[in-house]
Amino acid sequence: MRVAVVAEFYPRAADPVLGIWAHRQAVAARDAGADVTVFVLHRVVPPSAAFTPRELRSLISQPAVEQRDGIEVHYIPYVSGRRAKAYAGWGARAAPRLARAVGRAGRFDVIHAHNAVPAGDAVLRAGLGPPLVVSVHGGDVLWTNSRVPGGEQAVRRTLDAADLVLANSRGIEALAVEHGARRTRVVHLGTDVPDPASPATRPLVATVGHLVGRKRHADVIHAISRIPDVDYLVIGDGPARRTLEALARTLGVADRVEFAGQLPPAEALRRAREAWLFAMPSTDEAFGVAYIEAMAAGIPAIGAAGEPGPEEIGPGLVLVAPCDPPALAAELDRLVRDQPARAGLGAAARRNIIENFTWAACGARTVAAYEDALR
Repeated sequence: MRVAVVAEFYPRAADPVLGIWAHRQAVAARDAGADVTVFVLHRVVPPSAAFTPRELRSLISQPAVEQRDGIEVHYIPYVSGRRAKAYAGWGARAAPRLARAVGRAGRFDVIHAHNAVPAGDAVLRAGLGPPLVVSVHGGDVLWTNSRVPGGEQAVRRTLDAADLVLANSRGIEALAVEHGARRTRVVHLGTDVPDPASPATRPLVATVGHLVGRKRHADVIHAISRIPDVDYLVIGDGPARRTLEALARTLGVADRVEFAGQLPPAEALRRAREAWLFAMPSTDEAFGVAYIEAMAAGIPAIGAAGEPGPEEIGPGLVLVAPCDPPALAAELDRLVRDQPARAGLGAAARRNIIENFTWAACGARTVAAYEDALR
């Protein structure tokens, strides 16, 4: 079975972390028997007002075609407007180049688009013939449909046209149905299962994620300020970094909070697995691969109650009230001080991942979804 994966978020020369989960799912599907080729919608020439040194480096350094872990990846540059105003139209901008690139690559049995907008929309506008599978990772139904001009129409049109819609959690599946999906199934993303972690000698809490408001790093910093002798490791970068650094200084915990920045995936995992606890009380959390990556090493995780991903992941992930630093501080303090409880949660977390959230399981379920779409 030949499968064309189309994605906006995918690793590239200037950002090897971007969309790493999409690449790992492609590798898992390949290992489960699919012949996978990837086409990346590579937005590298924005309007002059948005042109940045990073965009320039991306334009210069990115080859048109490369091999990643044995998978052929095509990068398709296109021009578009700014995300906040023009995101619903990015698929239309990318479609002509996508059609040419896929046509040159030969015949495919299934097209798998990561997100309805822009990837799924670009596939439809390109007029590609094979059955269309669309993965909804949250952004389509939590952000694009309500916060982007024309987003609701673009998401609904694409989900309605898809032969099968994959959701990363049951909560996101329900939202996809509300926004036009006719046939759906849940396919969780996965993680590797390493040896059990060797925790730091001093209590350490870690978060891995993009530094934006909805990830609620500020809540963790506020919580840490209430707990003496506990350190906080922040792995990731983003627009909220300066604000978070200032907050740590204001609360008097700058000496206990390390902003490690964006690290290569293997290094990020190694450092995060030194933590006693993983905490990411984020909102609009469709799934959260970072939780299961920590849990795979036997590290208990903490998320926010009421969010699709954390509510579904299960044993080894503790839920606290959202946007409530005192409640988060109380749970962190309890688990830091109660080693038997922490060890029990960590063991349950690791068992849960081995049984339910490996990349091998994700690959098998992904290929089964392709076969379902063909039927």
